[in-house]
Amino acid sequence: MSSTLQQTAQAQLQQAKQHYQAAEYPQAFVLLERAHVLGQRFLWLHLQTHWWMLKCGVRQQVAAEVRGQLLRLLAVLPAYLLGWVPLGNTGGANVSALRPMPIPPEFRPLFPRYPILRDMALRLVLALVLVGVSLILPA
Repeated sequence: MSSTLQQTAQAQLQQAKQHYQAAEYPQAFVLLERAHVLGQRFLWLHLQTHWWMLKCGVRQQVAAEVRGQLLRLLAVLPAYLLGWVPLGNTGGANVSALRPMPIPPEFRPLFPRYPILRDMALRLVLALVLVGVSLILPA
């Protein structure tokens, strides 16, 4: 499941980049929202999606989007470590970053059983290990 989900998200991101390069920012942003829905549980894809959303906001001179994406970029790592992924969220500044949203019908087969509890447990263990290592290492 994950590889297909990740590949589909990556494909949406690549299409968005092509529209961005053609200065088709609204079309790029729609594809970035789709990439966000698919790729937000993968740290690097999630970061890339918000980075490109920020770039679209800058190019279109939409201050609210720029502010929203800057905040989201700062929140990606903590949210990832805590396992908080609001399923279906499109990632734009026009919606709450905490709000789950319906998954588009064409993507639903990619989300048959989303293991959010397992993801949260794994990330909690990772966070505890990182804290433990930081306490052991000399300052």
